Amino acid sequence: MNRSSGGLLNESTKQRGIIRRILKGILALVFLGLLGVSALLMSLWLEHRSEIALPKPTGQVAVGRALYDWVDDQTSDPLAPAGTKRELLVWVWYPAAPPSSEKIAEYVPDATRQAVEHDRGPLLRLLTKDLSMVHTHSLSDADVSQQQRSYPVVIMRAGASLEVWNYSTLAEDLASHGYVVVGVDAPYRTFVVAFPDGRVIRRLPENNPELCIGRVGEEQARCVNRVLTAWTSDIGYVLDRLGQLNKSDPSGKFTGRLDMTRVGVFGHSFGGSQAAQFCSQDSRCKAGIDVDGSLHGSVVQSGIPTPFMFLGSGEGDFSSSAEVRQVEADIKSVYDRLPPNGRLRLSIRGANHFTFSDDGALLRSHAFRWVLHRIGKLRIDGPRQLAVTSYCIRSFFDTYLKQTTASEPTISSSLYPEIQVVE
Repeated sequence: MNRSSGGLLNESTKQRGIIRRILKGILALVFLGLLGVSALLMSLWLEHRSEIALPKPTGQVAVGRALYDWVDDQTSDPLAPAGTKRELLVWVWYPAAPPSSEKIAEYVPDATRQAVEHDRGPLLRLLTKDLSMVHTHSLSDADVSQQQRSYPVVIMRAGASLEVWNYSTLAEDLASHGYVVVGVDAPYRTFVVAFPDGRVIRRLPENNPELCIGRVGEEQARCVNRVLTAWTSDIGYVLDRLGQLNKSDPSGKFTGRLDMTRVGVFGHSFGGSQAAQFCSQDSRCKAGIDVDGSLHGSVVQSGIPTPFMFLGSGEGDFSSSAEVRQVEADIKSVYDRLPPNGRLRLSIRGANHFTFSDDGALLRSHAFRWVLHRIGKLRIDGPRQLAVTSYCIRSFFDTYLKQTTASEPTISSSLYPEIQVVE
């Protein structure tokens, strides 16, 4: 072998050695990557399966919870298949008598939990809390507290098509301060409704209010108002049934215990729109709150004749788009026409629109929270946002549903510096 061919062989050997080292390096990186992915998945799984309790209610009264299946034989549901009578799954949180033996209510009944987790799919299930691991502070079907003869009633509405149990934190806290809080799930427009007899009914695509947002002008208004009208009608029906329950509850639990002269309504997002619309047209609403929701329906023109609060998120910057500026203009128009001693407009500094629900307490995935922080979508601790929200809601209702003389609410507090008054 001549010197030149020996040199070529040596060079070839060197190249093969370099390639082997590169391949080993790539395999090592792949292996480390797989280890990292495995570690992340394991972390998510452990967080998904870990037990957690909702934030503890701040009031002095125990909280009870009851479920009702109410069928309106006189009214067809306009958002259900033709001929379907209106039927609602009604959740009631209330001041409870001290229990002789505690039976804590499930966060979500088993049939509902299975349906919800099936619809979430594997990835979303992994990024959210296992609902069977979430613990409430509500006693199942306890007696009503005897601390007062009767209690004011507050209707609570969820955002968009969410199930109302997603707002259990706000409901439990309000009930612990002496309110009967009533939430409503409606088949064919709530994501999943599981009735006690085992029927599971999901939302129809055409009843998704979020699909209306992409439309413009009259088309959007018709789309939104179709769903809004059904929901506000349901609120009226629920108040009718509560009045009947107050007169004669077959179980005796709520007979004479509901003060139907002191009724409040609040909701989040599209639920806030429903609160505003209902309070604009039904005199049974004595006070209302819109939590970070835009306005739809006739309320923009007619205004609201009763005390009302707008509670928003963020810094109050309404200049980002024409659509957002219109939302601001509508809210300001209604706010300016509210009774001067019966109006309030606040925002919670750093709050996120999506964590007014129990997600504020249950979103514990460190990886998921880190991503949300990095993209600027999570600037306040979730449980803290819920605590501030609960304080604002009960303070407003305390002023207009509990005090015998009208006075402006004093909600600003050194304990909650996140609260901003919006001028």
